[in-house]
Amino acid sequence: MRFERPLVPGRLISRYKRFLFDAALEDGRVITGSCPNTGSMQGLTTPGSLIFMSEHDSPTRKYRHMLEIVETDGTLVGINTGMPNRLAEEAIRAGLIPSLSAYDRVERERKYGRNSRIDLLLSGNGLPLAYVEVKNVHFIRRPGLAEFPDTVTTRGAKHLEELGDMAEAGHRAVMLYLIQREDCTRFALSPDLDPAYGLAFARARRRGVEAFAVKCRVDPREIVPVQAIPMDEYALPVL
Repeated sequence: MRFERPLVPGRLISRYKRFLFDAALEDGRVITGSCPNTGSMQGLTTPGSLIFMSEHDSPTRKYRHMLEIVETDGTLVGINTGMPNRLAEEAIRAGLIPSLSAYDRVERERKYGRNSRIDLLLSGNGLPLAYVEVKNVHFIRRPGLAEFPDTVTTRGAKHLEELGDMAEAGHRAVMLYLIQREDCTRFALSPDLDPAYGLAFARARRRGVEAFAVKCRVDPREIVPVQAIPMDEYALPVL
């Protein structure tokens, strides 16, 4: 996924009210922009961090700048939660998840379950429907290990339950963790931060839900899925 326009560098001053951030541009101007990530962004809000922002000219937008990338520990991290579905589709079409590579049709945001929308619905001749839920990942506490979630996610647990329903109905149900950073070789859940999500994931796996993790290369020109990485499930509760 290439950015349509060159991103603007700056230094983060603060991120606040979940939707907003202040930053200093290279010319010394201080601006307020929108933050397309309502999560905790744990580890990515340190004042003074190098950031990259997209610019938007639409007269209907209140803020011209939108936060896209934050540098932390020498690594660029994509924070825009509007990107993962598109990146997940690119990963599937690029064959990074071999068991999904035979699907040739992709629908986004298809209604299903209990008043929900599945991120990607895959179909293909002679293949069972594959319901793919995508989660954005950018959290690292230990070198090389990406983790999800970085805070409690009740909505995430609901999605796992609905995926389990699809698996039991005879469809394929897939949980895809899309990691917008490249400095990781493994992925794991973090049930210490959200025990209920850990339990929901363990139950979903027992019901037949598949799970994959894909990491991305991030730079100010583009974000590209590059590799599927192993998942560690050692910390999950046994049901």
